[in-house]
Amino acid sequence: MPERPTPEQKAETLAWLRRISGDLATATIKRLEDQLPWYAEMPPARRSAVGLVAQAGITSFIEWYDDPGATPWIAADVFAAAPRELLRSVSLTQTLQLIRVTVEVTEERVAGRGEDIRESMLLYSRDVAFAAADVYARAAEARGLWDARLEALVVDSILTGEADEELPSRIAALGWHGHGEVAVLVGTTPAQFDVDQLRRMARKLGVDVLIGVQGSRLVLVIGRSEAPAADEVAPLPFPEIARRLEPGFGAGHLVLGPAVSALVDASQSARAALAGFAVAKAWRHAPRPVEADDLLPERALAGDPLAKTTLVERIFRPLQAHSTDLVTTLWSYLDNGRSLEATARELFVHPNTVRYRLKRVSDVIGWDATGPREALILQTALIIGSIGTEVTRRRASPVRRP
Repeated sequence: MPERPTPEQKAETLAWLRRISGDLATATIKRLEDQLPWYAEMPPARRSAVGLVAQAGITSFIEWYDDPGATPWIAADVFAAAPRELLRSVSLTQTLQLIRVTVEVTEERVAGRGEDIRESMLLYSRDVAFAAADVYARAAEARGLWDARLEALVVDSILTGEADEELPSRIAALGWHGHGEVAVLVGTTPAQFDVDQLRRMARKLGVDVLIGVQGSRLVLVIGRSEAPAADEVAPLPFPEIARRLEPGFGAGHLVLGPAVSALVDASQSARAALAGFAVAKAWRHAPRPVEADDLLPERALAGDPLAKTTLVERIFRPLQAHSTDLVTTLWSYLDNGRSLEATARELFVHPNTVRYRLKRVSDVIGWDATGPREALILQTALIIGSIGTEVTRRRASPVRRP
């Protein structure tokens, strides 16, 4: 261990340090300009703020050397000289580089004054480094808590459909990187939920997510993090993204809402996903994940107006507008247990005509009536569409007075 200085020697050293503190600050700023490119590229105001931090560090060291025990938290006060916005423009790595340069310059100047002051400089630099880490850790913790609250608020606004003019700014504050289409995925929260792991899974798939935990329900708002270039391979479809994110959810049903054009319209996808999640248990062999539009019959039976409107707008009206023969053939085919021969006999046509019309149905609306699940969807659409047509006709009919 170095020999402790006498009071007279320490007083002499302190006086010397105070005399050269200005020169140390100047030499430190010069070294920062020479060795750290990021410092030289800063605007003058921020360079000045960084210089204040370096000068405060030198002054703080002198006070600490005078009486280390009386000022145990003096190292943390070094960063009080910096404005708050400096934390957002200077990273922890850059702060440690600043500390290293300041220590190097000071150590070079005090090297000839004995081992005691050199050791004191090393101990003090350790305290300052820990203080810097503490400052950034507190800032990151506060930012993380704020982001979590803001993210929960945004997801809740999307789920309730109560979006206002502030939603875009809140989304921007979260650092949302999504481009283009967005879809909402609803499932159960796992017992040991690791939100960071789920975000890592999403990043590997090239998507950005907003995560909302509402008790036993876990909600993901999914958007592709990069807009695809014209010559790039087509991005993953949302059903495939949902399938790959499936391990991040708990046991139970997992429902994907339809894609919408932008995040501000995500409430439409959320309504469909939540309605599907509520009735998914009614489909005994529902896949995981399942698309909300594959649960249209169950949703419509549960009274979901969006499902009813979707069935009418995407199935009943396109068929009716295309050809009444398609509607009649589809009704007959479904009523006759999906039998081509029975349908042909009822309509007095050849079975090949029935087969052709069913193919036209598939071409027009995208659903194939020959499959049992899709047949249920189509039959529900016909029933709801016919009820709506009859109600409309009755309302339009004049009331006969006796």
